Amino acid sequence: MPQSSSTKTHDQDLTDITGPTLKSQRTKMVNTSDDSEKKSSGKKLKELEVGVPIVYGNVAFWLGKKASEFQSHKWTIYVRGATNEDLGVVVKRVVFQLHSSFNNPTRVVDNPPFELTESGWGEFEIVMTLHFHTDVCDKPLHLYHHLKLYPEDESGALSTKKPVVVESYDEIVFAEPSESFFARVQNHPAVNVPRLPPGLNLPPPVPIEDVDRRKRGDTKDHPLSQLFTNFSEADELLKLTAARQQVQGHIARLRRQLSMVDGQHQQLKPASDL
Repeated sequence: MPQSSSTKTHDQDLTDITGPTLKSQRTKMVNTSDDSEKKSSGKKLKELEVGVPIVYGNVAFWLGKKASEFQSHKWTIYVRGATNEDLGVVVKRVVFQLHSSFNNPTRVVDNPPFELTESGWGEFEIVMTLHFHTDVCDKPLHLYHHLKLYPEDESGALSTKKPVVVESYDEIVFAEPSESFFARVQNHPAVNVPRLPPGLNLPPPVPIEDVDRRKRGDTKDHPLSQLFTNFSEADELLKLTAARQQVQGHIARLRRQLSMVDGQHQQLKPASDL
């Protein structure tokens, strides 16, 4: 599956998009650092959680007339903030593990935006390992994404104007954050911070880094940003509510059907006993 790297942007008309395919989950992280590391980051804030909504996935473009047997698509794999904010305040680096047929299949991205652009012909699973800053979490997080190049409707013709977009939403939850971590992120737009319990006093918030520096790490002006899915907690709640109502309706229909079957059985039982 030999493939070559590329950092060029795409000039295709992006008005038509295949997908996107969405998945959602919630991942809880617990720090296991030793006492010396805990002291350097300050004490843990018990019963508090800090949430970091992220989106990971890929965008793939068919190369059209430029496509060859082994170079049919150009694609970008990425991890971004759910609202396209800079994840560098939490994530230190991301390691992308590609298929073994690639030259240098282990790719390390040390600065946001955390992404990788390649070209090739095959679909395969990519492992993305997120490493966090020392005061955030000592355990890395492994994300698994199946690279998608072709649309779900395989009967349709391929088009350079319809990129394939597949994204997954995840909220990384850090339990019992350290004081230093909490102070760094409590005013950062990429992080969801809870209200502090009454009587809990913390050091003043750390000033947010220079705005121009932060913008270099966000994906709001990314060349592919118009393809990204808009995620929000409200949207997720609406989806969950709709799914719950659908399940409840299905259960109610099954109960009615079972009741009808039981009634018919009771009516037939006396006749069968004769």
